[in-house]
Amino acid sequence: MTLTVGFRLGNDTTTRQVTVLVTQSGYLHRAQGVYGKLARLSRPERSPAVNNPIPSFQGEHPLARPIADLRRHHAAYTTNGYTRILIPPAVVRLNFDEDQPLTTAAHRELFQAFIGAAPTTPQSLDAAIAAFRAALGLPSRPENLTRAPRQKALPPRVAAMLRTLEGGSALTPARRRPVGWTVTGQGVRLHVGPTGEVLDRAAVVELQAALSAWLYFTKETGQPAPHGGGSASPQDHLRARG
Repeated sequence: MTLTVGFRLGNDTTTRQVTVLVTQSGYLHRAQGVYGKLARLSRPERSPAVNNPIPSFQGEHPLARPIADLRRHHAAYTTNGYTRILIPPAVVRLNFDEDQPLTTAAHRELFQAFIGAAPTTPQSLDAAIAAFRAALGLPSRPENLTRAPRQKALPPRVAAMLRTLEGGSALTPARRRPVGWTVTGQGVRLHVGPTGEVLDRAAVVELQAALSAWLYFTKETGQPAPHGGGSASPQDHLRARG
């Protein structure tokens, strides 16, 4: 007995079909051809992790790559017009001895057994693979798994400033200048001498993007690149808004 998982898809435009299946011993099998004709058998693809002395394959599960290839073939054939589901993804236990020499006759017998025993109940490929793995006692990834975005660690200086804000204190420049800024939990304020303005959140986001762009633009030299465009300085903008 051998456990298999696979599917059969058809392309009505080219009148061709393909059957792809994976067996529990780590082989991927394919058969394809014209509707109603004897299918052409592809050479069985054995998992490189089966009895392989190469260190890079040691520790890899023998079914990892065949299952990944099953997904890849399903996606590729579907993209190439094989959109008719002739046999939906299914798990079938077959009365087939994988230890026997895989002659052409035996290989064709494997496909005929799968096609004859496969149920027609619609299900997704992920569901079939999960059932296949479960039947073999292997862990399965949950369906429709939504990965939460990994939060990046804050740079030490930013983390220290965040703790200052959380403690209720304000952030100010290390050196007092005629043009300055103050950041508190309530907002961001730019000021020139006694005149200043509090920015709303959208303005702060825009300013942060502009400052980040400037830092990337000048990171090679640490100084602004010479430019003769005559653009107004930040001080000029602040004076105009004040």
